[in-house]
Amino acid sequence: MSPLEPALPRAAYLDDEVWARERERIFAREWTVVGRAADAPEPGDWIRGTVGGESLLIVRGDDGALRAFFNVCRHRGAELAPCDGPAIGHANGALRCPYHSWTYGLDGGFRRAPFLPDGTLDRDAFALHPAALDEWGGFVFVHLEPAPASPLATQLGPIPDRIARYDLASLRRGAQLVYEVAANWKVLAENYNECYHCATLHPELCEIVPDFRRAGGPALDWERGIAQRDGTWTFTASGTSDRQPLPDLDADERVRHKGELVYPNLLLSLCADHAAAYTLIPRGPAATTVVCDFLFHPDEIARATFDPADAVSFWDVVNRQDWSICESVQRGMGSRAFTGGWFAPMEDQSLDIGRWYDARMSDS
Repeated sequence: MSPLEPALPRAAYLDDEVWARERERIFAREWTVVGRAADAPEPGDWIRGTVGGESLLIVRGDDGALRAFFNVCRHRGAELAPCDGPAIGHANGALRCPYHSWTYGLDGGFRRAPFLPDGTLDRDAFALHPAALDEWGGFVFVHLEPAPASPLATQLGPIPDRIARYDLASLRRGAQLVYEVAANWKVLAENYNECYHCATLHPELCEIVPDFRRAGGPALDWERGIAQRDGTWTFTASGTSDRQPLPDLDADERVRHKGELVYPNLLLSLCADHAAAYTLIPRGPAATTVVCDFLFHPDEIARATFDPADAVSFWDVVNRQDWSICESVQRGMGSRAFTGGWFAPMEDQSLDIGRWYDARMSDS
């Protein structure tokens, strides 16, 4: 009997029809990360995000609440915040369509249209189309259904409790890297969820975490955290930093590394002094934008000597190694010789995406 288990079928990574189904079965029915709440701190601030090919506008209202709307004017469908423009901006008291100047309140309600007398159109009937919004850990999650089937807390499950001491909501972005990766979003998630490849692909990472070299990295205690080489405690080339550990961590978390895959599109790598947060934005079957935010304690960012380059440069090396091999996988899967992949026993964590994915894509 073979010790291997089949991966998702070839079509799951290549076919436009599957991508269209994912948009409906996953990205229209799951809470999905679109950004950080700190990017819209004041009334009128907005963030433009993308979920399953849909453009969303996240707006801070006069009451201080964030709300999500489809980025579509009710008049002729123009984008209120064009997708070829900035992803963050500010509206002075109202949202105005750049096409015919139809105007909406920060709460999404219709206000006015040029040359139409006030009261001609009903405020609520012509309001912007809403999406649901919630927050956790400083991340903004949206759900394309205004009344989602389940709350965000249900989808997150035990994750918030496992990493509560990192207090992600209090952290602020110290740097950001954006990558365009020619690979399916599930290839990236599967790669993140196993370390069978680490000894081959990540020599710098294995210098900091020698356990990643041992027998393909099986049976790693992710809940407690992964032990680092003696004398190291963060992910930089030296394994150290002049930054202080996050204040609420326990003794293990000050010297161990933790990781979480928050389905469907948030990858978290947690170190003692910073978090690397990866938001996956699928663009199609073979294209994914990856936004990598480096989050630090605000007291560290406020220091005159703050410099995130040691963490950023280390992660950039590791990231590019991952993206390069993921693109190779995507190209290889396009071969007529490839009929489907396999998971080895030490890749058991990678099977999680198959179980998670099948449950959502199934007709039952």
